[in-house]
Amino acid sequence: MISEIIMGLSLPLLGTTLGAACVFFLRREMNRTLQRALQGFAAGVMVAASIWSLIIPALEQSVELGMLSFVPSFIGFWAGILFLLLLDRTIPHLHLNSAEAEGPKKALPKTTMLILAVTIHNLPEGMAVGVVYAGYLAGNTGITALGALSLALGIAIQNFPEGAIISMPLVTEGMGKDKAFLYGFLSGAVEPVGAVLTILAAGLVVPALPYLLSFAAGAMIYVVVEELIPEMSEGSHSNVGTILFAAGFTVMMALDVALG
Repeated sequence: MISEIIMGLSLPLLGTTLGAACVFFLRREMNRTLQRALQGFAAGVMVAASIWSLIIPALEQSVELGMLSFVPSFIGFWAGILFLLLLDRTIPHLHLNSAEAEGPKKALPKTTMLILAVTIHNLPEGMAVGVVYAGYLAGNTGITALGALSLALGIAIQNFPEGAIISMPLVTEGMGKDKAFLYGFLSGAVEPVGAVLTILAAGLVVPALPYLLSFAAGAMIYVVVEELIPEMSEGSHSNVGTILFAAGFTVMMALDVALG
């Protein structure tokens, strides 16, 4: 069981690390079409993971509430949305291809604010993996090892493009490739840290599991709608992001149904 958990917690960071390593193999600036494709794919994976790996299990665990079984998911989802909104408003950060920073006005380097934006993005993904594995550890929540692994694997797959999307613009801004790779890696390190902290609090987590599963879903949907979809839609019209969104959605759906 311990080895399964270690593997599951390591997969998302591995995805980010491999993506960040693209700085050593791809040219200096990422093609805009490729960037859109990667963002669309990541968004599709996150939406499908939010539904099949988080919201549906949350609803299933509240079935004893009858007609009110939606209430924990409703509350948790909105809590996740508002939590990410709070982070968005209180942490200075800069989205990709954006000229103006969000959050409090601070004299921070552009590269630092880019990294903070991705770190905010990665936090709910780490929480999602941690909550699911905490449920698996409890043994009486209906969450299986394969179900938890499917979420971790899906997050790892969508972290690959994210790792590339954060590290390559850092090189474009003048940062060395080694340092850009390190920062890309560190931006993903928040995920296993958040997951481990969630698992350590498993005794507190399990009674509130429906709320926490939907909380993670709300936080992930906030990232998709506030960040990924606008970024993949910027500039001249293109259907690439939409097609890759559908691809990411169906890949994650298939993973969850096949392994869950």
